[in-house]
Amino acid sequence: MSKFPAHPDRRPALIAGASSGIGAATAQALAAAGHPVALGARRVGICESLAEKIRADGGEAFAGRLDVGDSASVEEFVTAAESALGPLEIVVSGAGDLEFGTVWEMDPGRFLNQIDVHLLGAQRLAHRILPSMIERRRGDFVVIGSDCADRPRPGTGAYNAAKIGVEALARQLRMELEGTGVRASVVRPGQTLTGMGMTATPEVIGPLLDNWARWGFARHPHFLRADDIAAAVLAVVSTPRGAHLVLVEVQPEAPLEGE
Repeated sequence: MSKFPAHPDRRPALIAGASSGIGAATAQALAAAGHPVALGARRVGICESLAEKIRADGGEAFAGRLDVGDSASVEEFVTAAESALGPLEIVVSGAGDLEFGTVWEMDPGRFLNQIDVHLLGAQRLAHRILPSMIERRRGDFVVIGSDCADRPRPGTGAYNAAKIGVEALARQLRMELEGTGVRASVVRPGQTLTGMGMTATPEVIGPLLDNWARWGFARHPHFLRADDIAAAVLAVVSTPRGAHLVLVEVQPEAPLEGE
């Protein structure tokens, strides 16, 4: 018999970076599974439109502006989300973007911004939300990592450093939260087709991909969909109490040979 109480029937979820890509797909997947969802991003209008769609489909959603690079914004959003939906049971930290550039050529301000949004953004959410989860002795704190944390790619120096830091943060949290009932997990996507990095010009992307192939990072051309990562997040937070999916890495399946 499990030594842990079951998940409560109502588990509100906060999704940081919910305006597009993996965040938007995760918000829809969690809502479809019956979770009230708080959609946060700087592009609040897009979040509001997605929240309206979720509500039209019978779900429960709150939308607001969230800049994880600003502690005051995190405080304001979390307070409003919990006022609208109740205490947060699930957090998905996935806000951020991808800028290309070598380590030595990237402006230090741009480099720092990547670290601030991806890494410090996750820490700001943890700082604001985890104490109440610990008090209730339950909750899921999920960070969206990247397989570049395990296999850094040339030309994305700041993103690599940020994602390595994010995954280290989650591993540290797992140790620090042991025995509290709160689970910290990493969902690690492989190459995924989203809007991240899509503003880069062909002059940047062409040599970059050639370099990745030279280092063995482009074994085949298939990409994951944002929905694939959302399904992994849902699996992590739906795991019954007493078990913990610590790291879930999702990679695109290779094309069938001969086709």
